[in-house]
Amino acid sequence: MPSSGTPRGRSESGSPSDPVIASREGALLTLTLNRPHRLNAVSLPLYERLVEELAGAEADRGVRCVILTGSGRAFCAGADLKAHRDSPQSPEERRRYIDMAQRSNHLMQTIGTPVVAAVNGHAIGAGLELALSADFAIVAEDARLRLPEVALGTFVGGGVVYTLAERVGVLKAREVIYMGDFFSGTDAAEMGVLNRAVPAGEVLPEATRLAHRLARLAPIPLAAAKRLIGPATRLSREDALERERAALEQIFGTADWTEGLAAFHEKRAPRFKGE
Repeated sequence: MPSSGTPRGRSESGSPSDPVIASREGALLTLTLNRPHRLNAVSLPLYERLVEELAGAEADRGVRCVILTGSGRAFCAGADLKAHRDSPQSPEERRRYIDMAQRSNHLMQTIGTPVVAAVNGHAIGAGLELALSADFAIVAEDARLRLPEVALGTFVGGGVVYTLAERVGVLKAREVIYMGDFFSGTDAAEMGVLNRAVPAGEVLPEATRLAHRLARLAPIPLAAAKRLIGPATRLSREDALERERAALEQIFGTADWTEGLAAFHEKRAPRFKGE
């Protein structure tokens, strides 16, 4: 059953050979892509584990923020092209792979729990798509980033046709996707592709500090903000106002709203429970 509290201990699930290692500490769930021998290139088992862990985080009220990072020197080098070459997939296998890739990104984008990407190294293709699916992304200054799919005769996924355009606009998104050129983590922050660039050794600590801040916020309005910001730009003004009104009506009836008022008047930090 979903947890209703916020555990303080640390736990880890997954064997050292699993493609994703889940580590829980208090309200934070860290998911580490764990194929360092292939620079964390994506695979069907990796996507399946991501879907499982993200769905579990959504169901567990004790998880207030998810951090996604990579083991070793890369965040994620994208598709495992060697595996695709050496083991051609059947049409059904390709459909399964694409479906799980899209589900992984969709879950990151739509679960009420905020997701912070700690882009500790290179993020290529599907790796950059995952980073763009997070609510926030801290990237290593010297990381090399690229969306090479079109240049390789394939196509982007993970919703990058809108996640990138939401950040940088249609003209710049076309340039990044059509041309497939490399750019650095510093470039990504300056362009607004990702949130902040820091030295490589500071990526995970900075992402963790941000995750702790997010974890202290009221979960229900935070989920409403995640649901509405972005998609609202494609709504009419009237529809956006109506959705805000509905969210406010719901939130005014929560225990967290009462707690927020009490904490403000008592000059203390609020203790939100997601209720």
